[in-house]
Amino acid sequence: MFMSNTPVTRALFDDVMVPNYAPAPVIPVRGKGSRIWDQNDKEYIDFAGGIAVTSVGHSHPKLVATLKEQGEKLWHIANVMTNEPALRLAKKLTDATFADKVYLANSGAEANEAAFKLARRYAVDHFGEHKDEIIAFEQGFHGRTLFTVSVGGQAKYSAGFGPALEGITHLPYNDIKTLEAAISSKTCAIVMEPLQGEGGIIDADPAFIKRARELCDEHNALLVLDEVQTGAGRLGTLYAYQQTGIMPDILTTAKGLGNGFPVAAMLTTNKVAKSLAIGTHGSTYGGNPLACSIAEAVIDIVNTPEVLAGVTAKFNRFKAGLEDINARMPFCKEIRGKGLLIGCALSEAYNDRAGEFLKAAQSKGLLVLVAGPNVIRMAPSLLIPDADIDAGLVILEAAVRDITQG
Repeated sequence: MFMSNTPVTRALFDDVMVPNYAPAPVIPVRGKGSRIWDQNDKEYIDFAGGIAVTSVGHSHPKLVATLKEQGEKLWHIANVMTNEPALRLAKKLTDATFADKVYLANSGAEANEAAFKLARRYAVDHFGEHKDEIIAFEQGFHGRTLFTVSVGGQAKYSAGFGPALEGITHLPYNDIKTLEAAISSKTCAIVMEPLQGEGGIIDADPAFIKRARELCDEHNALLVLDEVQTGAGRLGTLYAYQQTGIMPDILTTAKGLGNGFPVAAMLTTNKVAKSLAIGTHGSTYGGNPLACSIAEAVIDIVNTPEVLAGVTAKFNRFKAGLEDINARMPFCKEIRGKGLLIGCALSEAYNDRAGEFLKAAQSKGLLVLVAGPNVIRMAPSLLIPDADIDAGLVILEAAVRDITQG
């Protein structure tokens, strides 16, 4: 039994939690803007953003006020009814994007699950049972449900869970010729991230994403864009597809949409949405009024010219600072990314050591991420002050020095 005087320590995690995570030795207890504090009141600059989640920073006053206001009204209602925050959120998403219709969920994996099911259902409705192939890409990441890890192109996430779902083909990312050769009348959808996050911060070549759109049109397939990590302003437009000159048939969004409150959405067109008829799919908590009120407030904050332009300006500041560090202490061969999804691909001398850089930075008061063993990833708040960028880069330089010269 847990007693009120039981110390809440990192050791308690090992006692009571399933060991699928290996959290850091420190436990954060509060945050403000782009800074957090642990149980010992040690301060950290947050370049991690909860893995591209805290899009407007910790404890944003508008979100705190929204949470309090909605918390005194309505927390949950079953989907046998609708609610005002869900409808307002859906309207804001459709007004700001290609979409006509919205399906609300709780996480990126759930939004992707709905998207993949919809793509197959649409194909069956319009072309028959034979059209069920999903083309996805190596090193892609779409979630941790059985369907989404099967579509994701990283075997380490699906190994050991029995047979993967059938009808999924994985191809090299950014390889137009291979995609042209693979797509056929059996293909119901091409699924891709406009910038691979977990796969190493790899941007889609503009010609590649354009050709994917053309091939979908030629073969009566749907283009599904996973914008779970790239959406909600992360790359300098509300959604990354808005920089590509093409429109998807289905788009998924989560992470930064709720700034840490679990909420997600699948966006699609009127034509495609008809295939999710009554009873074909659902979610107990999808469209939760508390979650939707938060997401609505996030969209109001993020989807402004000032904030979106600021994302690009902050990327340039990050890149210049990282290049300056690298010029003095070469540790990365390439600085990747766009907006505030940034990757430092380590040079060969530091292969498989991204985790060491993460730990060194954390010990000095900076939170960063990794994207595989060879990429240091940064995905801070879109509102991170320039002063925090500069201060964080000073800490990162000290961590780099420890590893490269230690």
